[in-house]
Amino acid sequence: MRSRPGSQRLKQVSGDVLQVSDGSLYPALHKLEQEGWITAVWKATENNRRAKFYELTRSGRKELERETANWQRLSTAISGIVKLKEA
Repeated sequence: MRSRPGSQRLKQVSGDVLQVSDGSLYPALHKLEQEGWITAVWKATENNRRAKFYELTRSGRKELERETANWQRLSTAISGIVKLKEA
């Protein structure tokens, strides 16, 4: 798979559902790095250009699990409310 700018990659893996500007994405990635949830490494891409690659840390995986559980609880609650309104 060809390397792409982060915002294009996010759009691709989300099936064109998520669209985030680089001006929003990279400050968010920087904050995640400061929190210790991701690490960043400069590497060469397939076309020999340097790019920053990000990876979850152990604490980042734990935080992702917590946030995923929170999202699932919120999603379930909202689904219940929507079903009540439909009834």
